[in-house]
Amino acid sequence: MCMNCGCGEVDTRHKETDIVQQDIQRAAEGQGMSPEETIRNLEASMQQMRSQAGSTSGMGASSR
Repeated sequence: MCMNCGCGEVDTRHKETDIVQQDIQRAAEGQGMSPEETIRNLEASMQQMRSQAGSTSGMGASSR
């Protein structure tokens, strides 16, 4: 989905800066990992960012 905007279209890059499924696949291949491992690591990283940012950062708010 342009995974960052939440549109649900995992293979559609609406803007040059959008994150799509192909980016996850390329990142996984670059590390010799499966896409599933990469997604788990991203999820853990996102949780860490949420914990560090607290509720004042606006993370999770849509700003398209």
